[in-house]
Amino acid sequence: MTIQEKFEQWLKNADASLTESLSAMAKDPAAMEDAFYRDLAFGTGGLRGVIGPGTNRMNVHTVAKASQGLADYVCGHFPEGERKIAVSYDSRILSDVFARVASAVFAENGIRVYLYPQLMPTPCLSYAVRYLHCSAGVMVTASHNPAKYNGYKVYGADGCQITTEAAEKILGEIEKLDIFRDVRLGDFDRHLAEGQISWIGEEVYTSFVQQVKAQTMLGPDDQLDRNVAIVYTPLNGTGLKPVTRTLRESGFTNITVVPEQEQPDGRFPTCPYPNPEIREAMELGIRTAKEKNADLLLATDPDCDRCGIAVKNKEGDYTLLTGNETGMLLLDYVCSRRLALGRMPKDPVLVKTIVTIDMADRIAAHYGVRTVNVLTGFKFIGETIARLEAQGKEDSYIFGFEESYGYLSGTYVRDKDAVNASFLICEMFAWYRQQGVSLLDKLEELYKTYGYCLNTLHSYTFEGSAGFEKMQRIMRSFREGIEEIGGKRVEKTLDYSLGLDGLPKSDVLKFLLVGNCSAVVRPSGTEPKLKVYLSVSAENREKALEEEERMARQLAGFFA
Repeated sequence: MTIQEKFEQWLKNADASLTESLSAMAKDPAAMEDAFYRDLAFGTGGLRGVIGPGTNRMNVHTVAKASQGLADYVCGHFPEGERKIAVSYDSRILSDVFARVASAVFAENGIRVYLYPQLMPTPCLSYAVRYLHCSAGVMVTASHNPAKYNGYKVYGADGCQITTEAAEKILGEIEKLDIFRDVRLGDFDRHLAEGQISWIGEEVYTSFVQQVKAQTMLGPDDQLDRNVAIVYTPLNGTGLKPVTRTLRESGFTNITVVPEQEQPDGRFPTCPYPNPEIREAMELGIRTAKEKNADLLLATDPDCDRCGIAVKNKEGDYTLLTGNETGMLLLDYVCSRRLALGRMPKDPVLVKTIVTIDMADRIAAHYGVRTVNVLTGFKFIGETIARLEAQGKEDSYIFGFEESYGYLSGTYVRDKDAVNASFLICEMFAWYRQQGVSLLDKLEELYKTYGYCLNTLHSYTFEGSAGFEKMQRIMRSFREGIEEIGGKRVEKTLDYSLGLDGLPKSDVLKFLLVGNCSAVVRPSGTEPKLKVYLSVSAENREKALEEEERMARQLAGFFA
C-alpha cells in the first residue's frame, strides 16, 4: 500500500479526533510521508513517537493495534485464569486517553484489567504487575522526551520490560492485524461497570511506598538528623505524591516543591525537554534552591524513573552531579553501610550497563562485590535480577544503575525507580552531612581513591525517513573500522550485534582505546538519535576534559 493509499484509508476510517490534523496533512506531502512511511516501531521499549495521525505516530489507533497484539499474545501464552494486565499512565498529552483505550481493548479480549485511578510513576506500574500477579503490564509514557511525544511500554509478568523474545512475538501478533478491521475496541465504561476493568486500590500504592522505605541503609540504633532543606521538582510529571510522601513519612519534612513544576502538565511549559540530565530542566529548581538556601535539589522526570540532583557547594552555588557520579556515590554508600550493618550478602552483585562508568567496577571490587555488565537499558538489569531470583540468589543483588540517571537498590520492582533514588539520596546526603562531609567532598574522595574518570554523552538527531537511512549508513561506516579516536589508538572493537559475552544481539559498537579509554556508539531505542558515550581516564579532570574534547571533535565528523 502506498503512502497516499494509507492516508486515504485513514481519512476514511480514523477517529473523529484526528480528522482536522489529517485534513491539514493533505496539503503537506512531507508531513504525510513522515506520518505514513512506516509503522511505528515496536520493540523491547514498546512504542514511542510523536503524537498525531498516521502509522508512524502515537494515536488511539496505533495504541489500540499494539494493545490488540499484546492481548493476542497474552491469550496465546497464559491460561484463562492468569490473563491479567496492569495499566498506568503519566502526565503527558493523551496519556489518560491511551490508557483507557488500551484497557478497553484488553477487556474486550477477555483479559482482566487493573488500572490506576490516577497518574502513577513507571516503578508503581512494575510493582503493580508483581503485586497483582499479572501476566503483563502497560505504562503509557514517553519518559523524558519533549511534549510532542508519547509512548507505550510493555512489561512482563516479572515486572520487567519485555524481553527481546517476547517483543518479537508480540510484534508478530501486531503485524497480522489490520489497524481498523482487526482491533477489538470495547467500551471502557461498560467494562468498568461490569468489573472486567478494576481500579488499582490504595493498598498497592501504600505497599510500594513501604517497600521503598525498607531500602534504608540505617540500622535500628542509628540516629540521623533529617532536617535538611530539600527542594524537589517533579518536572510537571508523576513524582509529586510518591516522592514527597516517601520522604515525609521517613522524617524529611523540610521540603519545598518548585511551584511552576509542581502539578502534572503534559505541555511541560517551563522545560521543553523535561529531563533531569539537562541543565535547562534544572534551572527553576536551582533558582528555588537559592531562594530557600536549600542543601539539596532533587528532580525526577515525567514518569519518575530517573532522578537528577544538585548540591550546594562551598561558594554557595549549586553543582549538578552526573548520573554516573550519583550512581557511584550511592554504590559506595550502599556497600559501606551494608558492611557496617552486617547486611552484605555472601555473593553481592552490582549490575550496570556497558556505557556506565567503569570506575564503578573498581568501587565494587574494593568491597568484594561482583559486577555484571549488561546492554544499555534498565530492562537488562531487571532481567539479571530475575535470573538471580531463579537461582535462589535474589538477595545477592545490592544495587543497579545506568549512566542515564536510573537507580535501584531493591528487587521489589524490576525497573529504575526515582522514588527509591530520591529517598536513598536524601538519606545518604543527611548521613554524610552529619559527619561534616558533603557529597562533593565524598565524590572527590572516590576520585582520589580510584583514579579520575570522565564519562560524557553526545547525541546527534536524525529526523524522518532520510535521517533513519543516514543513521544506518553511519553505523555501517563505523563497522568498516577506525584506527584511532582523538589520537588514541583503537586496541579492540566490540560489535554487540554479534551477541558478545552471552548478551542479546544489539546494534552497539564499543571501541577500546589505549589508556583505559573507550567510545560507544549506538542508535537510541526511543528517539531518532545516534548516541556516543566517551570514557576518559586521566590524572585529573582538566586533562580528561582536554582528551575528551579531541575525541568528541573527531567523532563529530562522522555525523555531519
